[in-house]
Amino acid sequence: MTCTDEPVLEMEFAVARHDFAAAGEAASRVKQVLRQLGIASHLARRAAVAAYEAEMNLVIHSHGGKIVLRVDSERITLAARDSGPGIPDTELAMREGYSTASDEVREMGFGAGMGLPNIRRCSDCFEIDSTVGRGTTVTAVVNIARPGS
Repeated sequence: MTCTDEPVLEMEFAVARHDFAAAGEAASRVKQVLRQLGIASHLARRAAVAAYEAEMNLVIHSHGGKIVLRVDSERITLAARDSGPGIPDTELAMREGYSTASDEVREMGFGAGMGLPNIRRCSDCFEIDSTVGRGTTVTAVVNIARPGS
């Protein structure tokens, strides 16, 4: 397979800044769609957890953004993109427990500093690209088919 394989499905979900009432809806929809496509439940669950963590990061830390779901014959790709504010130190942001969430967000039970590490843990491939003042893109890939399987 090449990276140019036609997707079985491509969907986009808008995520609004500080919209805690809708938080989790995109991740739920991702899981539902993957199950409808017949993706194994353990893979759909990993992708949904990655989507939820990415969605919460968009809600808590960004100016809003979107999650793009792409499914092809070998992988599930989730890309969470926002237009700011960006992450000054991605290495620090990847440390479990590190968070820049406000006290108000933490009082709601969010912002424990596990979002990016959990996305990486659920992914077979993980990338983060961030520029302060411009935004962040987090890409998580869950393989459907293993090489040689």
